[in-house]
Amino acid sequence: MSLRGPEALASLDEAMRDIRREEDEISKRLARSGERVGKIRENEAELFRQLAQLRLDPSVQGELDGRISAAEAKARDMLKAHAQDLSKAEQAAADIDAALARLTGERAAALKELEGHQAELKALGDKLSATIAQEPAFAAKRQAAQELADIANQSMRKTEQAEADREDKGKPYRDDPLFMYLWEAGYGTSNYRANNLIRYFDGLVAGIAGFAKARPNFAMLNEIPLRLREHAERQIESAKAAEAELEAMETAAIDAAGGKPIRAALASVQERIDAIDAEIVATEDQRDQTTQALGVLAEGNNPAFESALAELANALAREDIQTLLAEARRTRTGQDDTIVAQIDDARARAKDEEDETRDQKERLKTLAARRRELEDIQWEFKKQRFDDPRSSFREDRLVGDLLNDFLRGGISAASYWDQWRRSQNWSSSSEWGGGAGLPNNGRQRSSTPWPQGGGFQWPDSSFGGGSSSGKNKGGGGFGGGWGGGASSGGGGFSRPRTGSVGTRKHGGFKTGGGF
Repeated sequence: MSLRGPEALASLDEAMRDIRREEDEISKRLARSGERVGKIRENEAELFRQLAQLRLDPSVQGELDGRISAAEAKARDMLKAHAQDLSKAEQAAADIDAALARLTGERAAALKELEGHQAELKALGDKLSATIAQEPAFAAKRQAAQELADIANQSMRKTEQAEADREDKGKPYRDDPLFMYLWEAGYGTSNYRANNLIRYFDGLVAGIAGFAKARPNFAMLNEIPLRLREHAERQIESAKAAEAELEAMETAAIDAAGGKPIRAALASVQERIDAIDAEIVATEDQRDQTTQALGVLAEGNNPAFESALAELANALAREDIQTLLAEARRTRTGQDDTIVAQIDDARARAKDEEDETRDQKERLKTLAARRRELEDIQWEFKKQRFDDPRSSFREDRLVGDLLNDFLRGGISAASYWDQWRRSQNWSSSSEWGGGAGLPNNGRQRSSTPWPQGGGFQWPDSSFGGGSSSGKNKGGGGFGGGWGGGASSGGGGFSRPRTGSVGTRKHGGFKTGGGF
């Protein structure tokens, strides 16, 4: 079962909402845990006061009570201020989430509008298809463009084969230390520089390594791919130029039939989508910074807050208090035993809270990193126009099992994105060139066929074009074998970051989780 581009992006959006929702839940859980630890310490302090009343004389009791009360009051004030800061940070995150939801909705509506204009353009193109295909000038230009594209493809395949041969056949040379020593020294060329003694010994080495015979072969292995690539790139440029001329003819035919306003509307909608995407990126980065600040507060990393709780904990850990507790354990009285048991229970609960907090902190770090990787994938998805209504994916598991594997850390972000790329198709029934619906000999064209200026943007798995308007998001490359963008290698992501979000690693996460 195939998956349409807009539906695929909607699934990624839903996964992103799930990650943000869990981040918020963990932050709130951490905040509540910090509050509970503070209250547990206050309760523990009260129990020690009660124990002191039973076992100490009034003068010693008053000194101990004063120390505990001062630390307790400071901790209580800090807990109150901390709770206010947390509430403000949580509200800021909620406001940003609302803004992201609004932007996502606006983008979905714009994409729907784009689809409507595409359908209008296709209907117009269908009417013109048979007519323009019979025009001799158009047929000749189309044939020439296809021939040049074929030549460019063949040239690139030869280049890639020569480069593979360079790696395979050149390995024995590279593995020979004597040969490589002489090669890197430039022995046998005008670049060779050595005194007479070194020349004498290098000559002996050359005889042992058979350098005189091997050097020309190795030089040829390295030179041929360079020359072939230069030739292939010239052929590609020629093919692009011919394609641009064909597109201009198709566009002129569509405009003459009344299609120019539709193309203008398409360009306008696409500009709006691009603007929304830029706003989404900025808002996501703003949320990332807000989430980090919220995480610091939720984890109790506020210096003043930490200091207040630490001061209370230290007050309860003083030697005289521990001596008081030890003596109460040695003497068996009903009141002593009850208070000691309550103190032990309070300390056990505080330890449980602290252990749970450590686990939740690690989970929060994993979620933050995973969210950034999903943002990277969404960016590349939009950059390649994979969300276009005419884009589809053969593998619907991309938003099912494979998405879950990525979220759980079973596969890396790079691997997951690569599977999206390999599964993607452009709908053959609605792929048009400059004139919608016009014949194109099966060439798969842009997911955004009408950018500003009427240019083309070829998808990453097809002809390496791109519009002259500077808005090309498509990457490019014949046959998907060359010329891709940052994402084409399967490992790099090109999403811009407007703020410092720490180190981002691409490699997946080996931590389970609640997905």
